[in-house]
Amino acid sequence: KIANLLDEYPKCFIVGADNVGSKQMQEIRIALRGKAVVLMGKNTMMRKAIRGHIEKNPDLERILPHIKQNVGFVFTKCELTEVRDLLLANKVKAPAKAGALAPLDVTVPAQNTGMGPEKTSFFQALSIPTKITKGTIEIIADVHLITAGDKVGMSEATLLNMLKISPFTYGLVIQKVYDSGSIFDPEILDITDDDLKNRLMQGIANVAAVCLEIGYPTMASVPHSIVNGMKNLLAIAAVTEITFKEAEMVKEFLADPSKFAVAAPAAAASDAPAAAAAAAPVEEEDEEDDDMGFGLFD
Repeated sequence: KIANLLDEYPKCFIVGADNVGSKQMQEIRIALRGKAVVLMGKNTMMRKAIRGHIEKNPDLERILPHIKQNVGFVFTKCELTEVRDLLLANKVKAPAKAGALAPLDVTVPAQNTGMGPEKTSFFQALSIPTKITKGTIEIIADVHLITAGDKVGMSEATLLNMLKISPFTYGLVIQKVYDSGSIFDPEILDITDDDLKNRLMQGIANVAAVCLEIGYPTMASVPHSIVNGMKNLLAIAAVTEITFKEAEMVKEFLADPSKFAVAAPAAAASDAPAAAAAAAPVEEEDEEDDDMGFGLFD
């Protein structure tokens, strides 16, 4: 079956299936129906089937090192990002179990637990600050309980279950992506066209800078070299009698510096009426204040 799927589908995900139950797996298959095919099996059988198919497709050998632990395949012909989003959306909340590895940090928020004072010692054992409010235990501050990657202890699991907190979500976790003979990390799917464009422009700018520094002309550096050469020619023309079409305007401005100030009086003239209009109401108010019909001592 895996050989037929590898022939039919050019792309697939290698996914981890830890803590995924049969009911959740059924829901994932239903969500992917018509877009992808989920295949789970024993690692030894999958390796054997792929090795027997390597003669027909040598690129499949790159998959073998990644078939370890509890993994499966999701084959598709659709866009990888679309199927990736469907896999990420099919996650279910699960309570913390003692001995399980925490996939993320867990923080217990400040809250009224609704438990009686007899449970106070339990919270004290976990160094959780509490107080008694109206006969119930209240957690007075957020508490960082579990760090990602650590094993969940019995006390932590019991506390979270007592507080009815399900901190973890489980589903198929994408470990690697196979596409037409290439194996890569799923983070590659987050790269957009703008990211590629920005990275390409950054590389071109670096190439141009190096080529300008060492004097080696390339397609990236020639436009900058031409602009710099024109600046040098204009500088030489400005201090000598040599002239050419592009330098005539520079020489004209240098010969008559007053042309530099032509724009400034025009701007000042346009600002003057506005300033006068703004000052006029102030003067009228002053006249009204002075002409009240009587003096201070009348």
